[in-house]
Amino acid sequence: MNSWAEGIQSAIAYIEDNLTEELKIEDIAAKAYVSPFHFQRIFGVLCGFTVSEYIRNRRLTLAAQELSRSDEKVVDIALKYGYDSHDSFTRAFTRFHGIFPSAAKEKGAQLKSFAPLKIKLTLEGGTMLDYKIEEKFSFSVIGKMRKFNCETSYQEIPKFWDEYSENGGHDVVCGMYGLCWDSDGKIFEYYIGDNYIPYKTIPDGYTVRTIPAGTWAVFPCKMGTLQDVNTKIWSEWLPNLKGYKLSGNYNLEVYLTPPMPDPKDEHVEIWVPVEKI
Repeated sequence: MNSWAEGIQSAIAYIEDNLTEELKIEDIAAKAYVSPFHFQRIFGVLCGFTVSEYIRNRRLTLAAQELSRSDEKVVDIALKYGYDSHDSFTRAFTRFHGIFPSAAKEKGAQLKSFAPLKIKLTLEGGTMLDYKIEEKFSFSVIGKMRKFNCETSYQEIPKFWDEYSENGGHDVVCGMYGLCWDSDGKIFEYYIGDNYIPYKTIPDGYTVRTIPAGTWAVFPCKMGTLQDVNTKIWSEWLPNLKGYKLSGNYNLEVYLTPPMPDPKDEHVEIWVPVEKI
């Protein structure tokens, strides 16, 4: 593999070659030589939609093309593109194209097309992104854990923090960390946590997770620039990373200051696990 970009393109090619087969995120991510957890985060940041949304939109595009040019039955096309019933296919098709699948067979039917992705090298960057590579000992985090789907986590995690605060959770664990820990490539564990002091009693409803010793890329920022820095990590820093590759199946947001009058001024660090190659 000559470059990170080629790895992503290889993953996309694998999707395109297997749109009529069962697609597993583990197999897709393997083509890019990263974990399913990291692949889904990178894909979402770069493309603006999730892997499953891409697969669904491509399948519905191809299904419409086949319906418009062949005598295949709607139910057969539905099964071919991974839908287990006529009804589920009809609902998805109608949401995407605005017409029923049967109407796609009519001459002049207006259909939508979602083109396959292609990685292109463009002149980007030219912006400053502070970071440092640090070796850290193993440490343990105690936190309130909830599982999230990669597809909806950006919307749901802030609600988790609000709920945690409203219920007085900060009186138990202050919330120094936001820890993402991959579960199965689609579902991951998220902890609102703090450093765990060994031998202290673990409160009911809280969990301890031990993070192994290793190398981290640490990106300092402020809360107001967190999303922008996160995007730059995956879209600018990672493609140009030399001598290291992504590691582990977790990452951290570290909140370094207590709540401030303007939350945008709070100091944060994003920790991404890496290893030398």
